[in-house]
Amino acid sequence: MSVYDELTGNRIRTTATKLGLPHLTESLNQYAQRAEEGKLGYLDFLDLVLAEELAVRDDRRFRQGLRLSKLPHHKTLDDYDFSFQPELDPRKVKDLATLSFIEAKANAALLGPPWVGKTHIAVALAVAACRAGFSIYFTTLDDMVRHLKTAEANGRMASKLRTYLRPGVLVVDEVGYEPLERAEANLVFQVISKRYEKGSIILTSNKTFSEWGQVFGDEVLATAILDRLLHHCDVISINGPSYRLKNRLAAIERDADAA
Repeated sequence: MSVYDELTGNRIRTTATKLGLPHLTESLNQYAQRAEEGKLGYLDFLDLVLAEELAVRDDRRFRQGLRLSKLPHHKTLDDYDFSFQPELDPRKVKDLATLSFIEAKANAALLGPPWVGKTHIAVALAVAACRAGFSIYFTTLDDMVRHLKTAEANGRMASKLRTYLRPGVLVVDEVGYEPLERAEANLVFQVISKRYEKGSIILTSNKTFSEWGQVFGDEVLATAILDRLLHHCDVISINGPSYRLKNRLAAIERDADAA
């Protein structure tokens, strides 16, 4: 490299640093080599640099979004064994994965008994949404209610509500595992009603909607929640076998083969 090229490279790195383009600063030599080998014109070289910087920035934003999302894991739909749930139509799930319901600020509900993969699908949709640029927050219903109750008692209700109202997608897991008192159900109603047509909710529940009156301790309040939740909502029921049982049987078979 000539002294002229080195000085030019240093100026570009300084400018890139000021512009907040650290990847360009680190990869300038590689870009220049690729441009020379590919005999790229000025516009093609600029397109290469900008595309690479955008990809790096998107990946950084995606990883930061996942860190802030509180998701319990980062599984995708590619990890989901649809063959184990033959009654579940993969096309319905893949339709949700287009994220059109999130763009429309609608909701998705995944219903079924424990361990059929509801949370896996909910998380996979959230990961896809995060990749697409939507902000995500994951909570179980029990944790959300507990945190809201504490905030209410400490006079910080408005601030804590923003935790559940701010994200583009709120994932609420395990609706129905524990019954709520009416005051607790009213906290849930506040979240659902304030997010109505303003942001998407993805929820999982082991209860049918007809049982939500028991879950929320009040039929009228449950109906009010469902009215807002289901007005724009895709509902998928999964009624197949348990993945926990599947894994347990597989372990037993491995132990038997080893014996």
